[in-house]
Amino acid sequence: MSPRSSALFEVGSLQASTASTDAGLSTGDGNGHRNDSIPLRASIGRPGGGDDSEQATVYGALDLGTNNCRLLLARPSRRGFRVVDAFSRIIRLGEGVSQTGRLSDMAMQRTLDALRICSAKLAKCRVERARLVATEACRIAENGSEFLERVHSEIGLDIELLSREDEARLAVSGCASLIDLSSDFVLVFDIGGGSSELIWLDLSRRQEHGRRPFQSRLDAQGCMTAWTSLPVGVVTLAETFGGQHVSADNFEAMVNHVTAMIEPFERDGRFRERSLGRVVHLLGTSGTVTTVAGIQLGLERYDRSKVDGCWLDVGDVRRVTYDLLDKSYDERVAQPCIGRDRADLVLAGCAILEAFLRMWPCNRLRVADRGLREGILMTLMSEDGIYRGNRRRNRGRGRR
Repeated sequence: MSPRSSALFEVGSLQASTASTDAGLSTGDGNGHRNDSIPLRASIGRPGGGDDSEQATVYGALDLGTNNCRLLLARPSRRGFRVVDAFSRIIRLGEGVSQTGRLSDMAMQRTLDALRICSAKLAKCRVERARLVATEACRIAENGSEFLERVHSEIGLDIELLSREDEARLAVSGCASLIDLSSDFVLVFDIGGGSSELIWLDLSRRQEHGRRPFQSRLDAQGCMTAWTSLPVGVVTLAETFGGQHVSADNFEAMVNHVTAMIEPFERDGRFRERSLGRVVHLLGTSGTVTTVAGIQLGLERYDRSKVDGCWLDVGDVRRVTYDLLDKSYDERVAQPCIGRDRADLVLAGCAILEAFLRMWPCNRLRVADRGLREGILMTLMSEDGIYRGNRRRNRGRGRR
């Protein structure tokens, strides 16, 4: 099977390590709405374990994507973590890769500049445990591995090329606490710059546990019934069909292009049929859904505290989409939740989302401004046994 195939992947027999999913938030933007570096002091999670002291180990997660470079640094805090610092910058590393097959010199230089800032932050905060990952742009570019070697040589950062399966799993881990446990099925999706991940969760697999909140990353991943990684994202789709000036016909062409990619996934999994008459919701973690949410909420500037975890009616999502389609490029630039950095990409993201909505009709969409980095942090902390004692204490209280 080609690594770029969008065919069905069954996951029931795959192994996963344990990690808490009760937290995993950053107060900084995870989806490109913030294009600078801002120190953060946010406590995330529920009381019950971990270490709140300033002496606790600092953990780091870096997500080098097709469009963004994102860093999140945090200390364990009970069953979540306390954000120490964060960084997000649009670098468009994958610009032009869909046409040339290679990372361009300008894109690599922009990325190196951002990574030098990340390296300085890792050193300043004395990060002891970190996982630094690169995704689709470096996976598909002929010189992707060569670029990561250059990063190691020039900056000293050892960045891992993340597999598509791990990317899907970490996306689920990062936003697991936003899953509505009264649902029967949940479609988690992450619309990226160069790829888009789709993960179907079957919550009936948790029947023996009742409807209690997920206690670990393994709980959420154990509900994964199928996943796929599509070789399309906002950057690649906009480069193929155009992003600045998008007509109604161009938009439909983008939707049809994505629909053709997800048809094999639906044909093999029969999710439309299986979810008929059941309680279903979508859970989106991407700049597309956070942008749509910000616009729907009428925000004068993007505010993560209002967007993360909010529910959207699918009818409102479509209204925002087609309102944006009626706007000119300059009008999209002027929209405070879009700006110049995303104005040529937002309609490509909306087209990907529209293809999902047509394939799997649903009334409710929950928005997650969290994902891969948060999943990485919770995994690292759990591997170090941060929450193990807390789970024992919780079980002990339940027997009294």
